[in-house]
Amino acid sequence: MPTETENETEKLRELITPARVVLWDFDGPICRLFAGHSAERVARELVVWLEARGLRGLLTEAERDSLDPHDVLRAVDRRHPGSDLVTELEERLTQEELRATSSAMPTAYADPLIHTWSAVGVRLAVATNNSPRVVRKYLAGRSLISCFAPHIYGRTQDLRRLKPDPHTLNHALRAMGAAPESALMIGDAPTDCEASLHAGVPFLGYARNHRKAKLLRESGAGLVVASLEPLLNLLRR
Repeated sequence: MPTETENETEKLRELITPARVVLWDFDGPICRLFAGHSAERVARELVVWLEARGLRGLLTEAERDSLDPHDVLRAVDRRHPGSDLVTELEERLTQEELRATSSAMPTAYADPLIHTWSAVGVRLAVATNNSPRVVRKYLAGRSLISCFAPHIYGRTQDLRRLKPDPHTLNHALRAMGAAPESALMIGDAPTDCEASLHAGVPFLGYARNHRKAKLLRESGAGLVVASLEPLLNLLRR
């Protein structure tokens, strides 16, 4: 009788074998962007910046206490969509993300997995809520940019298009001429899973801890891995 590990390996094989295009979330599956540059601190600094301009009332108490800078950005955009304020706040977040790339921690096995997938002819793209400028800077620094370019799709001024909206996934699929069922999305957040479901793209969850794995499964992820090593081993075989 197959073991649980053998069953999971077979499910993983069935998921990745048909994939001709792999869409990657950035912060999580490829690297920990804020490993040395706290996302919580960035969120607090965005709140302080708003308060210094007399805009404290734009945020609820829960939004002011958020540990995610994207939550702060989304909250302001909901009240002032497309405004100069949102544009300036988004640029401040982008600058913080760019600074974070210098201390970002590569996700274990991500670099060789990316190179291997690219070498066997699978096309790769990034679909992220981070700035595409940040993704390009990080990938270039890791000599990975050629595996993805030009297919890097990230945050724009239209913040309604952030995941869980499937915009970046659909943009990537259209640009690559790929059908949703021929693709695979790798992500570490419920928003990644939800975007995949909306786009009709098979999804593989990556979770570096039990809390993230639980959130992914609750959002509908059928398969969640704690490491990218099994994918690399399958590809190499």
